[in-house]
Amino acid sequence: MLTEREIERYDRQIMIFGKEGQEKLKNSKVAVVGVGGLGSPVAYYLAAAGIGTLLLIDEQEPELSNLNRQILHWEEDLGKNPKPLSAKWKLERFNSDIKIETFVGRLSEENIDSVLDGVDIIVDCLDNFGTRFLLDDYAHRRRVPLVHGAVEGTYGQVTTIFPGITKSLREIFPNVREKKEKFPILGATAGVVGAIQAMEVIKLLTGIGEPLINQLLIVDLAFNIFDVIELK
Repeated sequence: MLTEREIERYDRQIMIFGKEGQEKLKNSKVAVVGVGGLGSPVAYYLAAAGIGTLLLIDEQEPELSNLNRQILHWEEDLGKNPKPLSAKWKLERFNSDIKIETFVGRLSEENIDSVLDGVDIIVDCLDNFGTRFLLDDYAHRRRVPLVHGAVEGTYGQVTTIFPGITKSLREIFPNVREKKEKFPILGATAGVVGAIQAMEVIKLLTGIGEPLINQLLIVDLAFNIFDVIELK
């Protein structure tokens, strides 16, 4: 049940999906895989929405060149804590009513089942398709929804993988080539796409609206282009 404090805190969104919807958020566990440019706004907005448990997964430490987009990390974090721990400290002070779990390391075929055990939704905030496909395989094997997002420059894309209903990431992107280690990105692009990913999670959990099921949203913020491609 929601506390009086939670009812007051989430009052404006309870007006949208009711106390029952808010309780669904409170009772859920969401994994944010990659706590960088996309993972920062995703984690912020999911914490703000009252997701009961957030699992933050990353293996890297913040670097100075990250700070134009990775808004959960500050100058004082450079060379110190790994990204999941850096983000945990801030999110616990942002919303003390939720639980923040962390995994510092790289997901692999050997550890993914134990790390993601009990997760209701996975959010792909990665920058490589090798690990994305690992998440994709896990999502279909365990029947867990996967919200995919990717950004580069002023461009971004989002789709929601729902096992048994949608195509897999491998089917949607059969011929991808990995990006170079360093690629251009504006922080605002990651902010917009991350916010859309967070909204996908909220829609899946509460039942409001229409998630991007069998649809790929493509945005180019330089020219204000938003397009939805049907994947059926």
